[in-house]
Amino acid sequence: MGNSALKSHLETSQKTGVFQLTAKGLQEFPEELQRLTANLRTVDLSGNKIEVLPASVGNFLHLKSLTLNSNKLTGLPAEIGKLKKLETLSLNGNQIQQLPPTLGQLKALRTLNLSGNQFTEFPAGLGTLRLLDLLDLSRNRIQSVPAAVSELQAIEINLNQNQISVLSAEVSRCPRLKVLRLEENCLELSSIPESILTESQVSLFSVEGNLFEVKKLRELGGYEKYMERFTATKKKFA
Repeated sequence: MGNSALKSHLETSQKTGVFQLTAKGLQEFPEELQRLTANLRTVDLSGNKIEVLPASVGNFLHLKSLTLNSNKLTGLPAEIGKLKKLETLSLNGNQIQQLPPTLGQLKALRTLNLSGNQFTEFPAGLGTLRLLDLLDLSRNRIQSVPAAVSELQAIEINLNQNQISVLSAEVSRCPRLKVLRLEENCLELSSIPESILTESQVSLFSVEGNLFEVKKLRELGGYEKYMERFTATKKKFA
């Protein structure tokens, strides 16, 4: 991509606060963006070939949305934790296996998209994200949902298309969780904690494509209680 094209993008971004450069074959995070650390609110570099997010990303203190879907990232720098105003972090379709502990410092984060990466374990340390609405971990290789999940403030957790065979009953203690998606995993009916039906806030529990027929859920204690929440939510949005 020519320098003049990048230059005109930068000039526009200085005015709008938005820098979008998708599917241009970029192999590196553009260094030139450092000139705009005071201006940028939104950066979208999806569909490129970026392998490393530089430590200097921590300089974009006003950034609200960072999107790097479909790149070649294998991890994130610790400096990502400096982005205190970041509300959306979207990293779908990369090769990330784990998150830096500093990610838990993103106090404004509402949406964390990590679909289609290489996580084999449920990422730890996200309980400090008090405003988190959506955590998308679909299409990874996660095998179990640990007890620490109870700390999460998310309203929706998407774990579709993983390899989950173990689901901790602690998930029913997530204080704000309304939507739990576990489609196309390796769960047996006996792996489903009844507390999700009886004690949680979950009003949409999606488990199609596991090792049991969905209608068998009706045999579990507390199914009526879950259906009351499910129906009440449907009515609210009808």
